[in-house]
Amino acid sequence: MRGRLKFWLFSLMALLLSASAWAHKPSDSYLTLRAAQDNGDIAVRWDIALRDLDYVLQLDRDGNGELSWGEVRQREADIVGLANSRLALSAGGAACPWAATQPLMLDKHSDGTYAVLQMNARCASLAGGLKARYSLFFDVDPTHRGLVQWVAPGSATGQALIFGTESAEQSLALLPAGAWQTLAQYLVDGVWHIWIGYDHILFLLALLLPAVLVRRESRWEPAPQLGGAVKEVLKVVTAFTLAHSITLSLAALEVITLPSRWVESAIAASVIVAALSNLRGGESRRWVMAFVFGLIHGFGFASVLADLGLPKDALVLALVGFNVGVEIGQLAIVAVFLPLAFSLRSTRFYRVGVLKGGSVLVAMLAAWWLVQRLFEL
Repeated sequence: MRGRLKFWLFSLMALLLSASAWAHKPSDSYLTLRAAQDNGDIAVRWDIALRDLDYVLQLDRDGNGELSWGEVRQREADIVGLANSRLALSAGGAACPWAATQPLMLDKHSDGTYAVLQMNARCASLAGGLKARYSLFFDVDPTHRGLVQWVAPGSATGQALIFGTESAEQSLALLPAGAWQTLAQYLVDGVWHIWIGYDHILFLLALLLPAVLVRRESRWEPAPQLGGAVKEVLKVVTAFTLAHSITLSLAALEVITLPSRWVESAIAASVIVAALSNLRGGESRRWVMAFVFGLIHGFGFASVLADLGLPKDALVLALVGFNVGVEIGQLAIVAVFLPLAFSLRSTRFYRVGVLKGGSVLVAMLAAWWLVQRLFEL
């Protein structure tokens, strides 16, 4: 049984560490679909990361590692053609053809520059129901997601949808989203974004690794009871939750704004500090570190929420839903980690391999993230 637990804990750590090799958040694109009230027209804005387009279309012709506006503009027809082939709208079973309404533009998101396509889809009638099928980059990156804001006819509030390989085709509701729908939509977004926020996850896990151990005479020893470990975990998770909830709300409400480059760099630095504290043997007051750095992580969550888009008339509901979703995602991670870690706490594998070895690997990865983010590599 213990051998199986070792295998699963090692697999969990390996998965997180391999996934965390990316310094930035995984591949997303952002779609806004806004239906006209008096006809079947649908205005489309589609933001697609240049780094993803470059990977598929090789936009960087001179191979210098940097994309110029000229290189992007020369391939506008190819970019539009790719988009055309990966997004399909249909109403009542009939296709809704769409065409560009403005030339290609560029826009900045929290994780880089995006190409912006603005189009109009024309449906004969929406009476038979409306469906969207999305498949951008699924053939080269199964983890890619399309984050969609759907605004139904006569509605001022967008409905948030996530398109993935397992949910490539979805129906678009023709009635405005209610309050509970908005709450549920952003709750799902919160869960998803903590699960793909590898730097946030590794920061939290680095703080939790020593929770099943106690420090005695400069040595790590297994915690005698599960209750003590649970108490330590609750202190860390609660402090992290309170802190990032404060700054997430302040940033989303535009009370405080910070440059994304510095926020992301500070988040990478927080992972380094948390990991190195395990090597120094610091056991007490990890909840203080969780709170202090949690304030910074909140600004990182806010940048994701800004990219998703916040409905102006349901701002509080969206904020609450997203925040609750983040907490549910965190608790799911803790629920998997804590029983495994507690079962292995008395083994050398955990005290040396997982705690010390894992902390070294996390610190090294986060140091590379820090360099990438500081110098925009």
